[in-house]
Amino acid sequence: MKILLHTCCGPCTIYPLQKLRDGNHEVCGYFNNPNIHPYTEWLKRKDTLLNYARDNDFKIIVHEAYDLESYLREVVHRESVRCRYCYTMRLRQAAKIARRGKFDAFSTTLLVSPFQKHDLIAEIGEAMGKEAGVPFYYEDFRPGYRKATEISRSLSMYRQQYCGCIYSERDRYDKEYKSKTKTGGEPV
Repeated sequence: MKILLHTCCGPCTIYPLQKLRDGNHEVCGYFNNPNIHPYTEWLKRKDTLLNYARDNDFKIIVHEAYDLESYLREVVHRESVRCRYCYTMRLRQAAKIARRGKFDAFSTTLLVSPFQKHDLIAEIGEAMGKEAGVPFYYEDFRPGYRKATEISRSLSMYRQQYCGCIYSERDRYDKEYKSKTKTGGEPV
């Protein structure tokens, strides 16, 4: 099959790309991640992915616009369910590109991370595939996460420490906020 693989970053691309190629699929990447904040983080992830793609004969379609405003419009006042809106926004666009490019299916590297909401990604991917008229290719790529992490470190790839959104960056650094929200308290 000819598969469009939505890619969030270089390290998360390693295993899904290998697995799909091992299955004799023709794979093309698609980088569209307006959730990533700040812009310098977006650039690091994009550049790391493009370097990996170049070294591995992996064609990438890059959505060059950094559309932070659209992402924020989707999630503001929906922070507790922001991942649903974020996944939908990115996978809807990937499905449209897959349809336009006459791909047989589309998938996402988000399915490799044990830190993402796997079932929600699969659910949204299926729905966006139906909406666009192109199948969502589901595969649980998580078994390859550790190996891909080792490979990315051996290649000295830039490895991010949070999913990318401004909220996850806050959660990473602001331990007081994180503990208050986990115990049901309101953030200050």
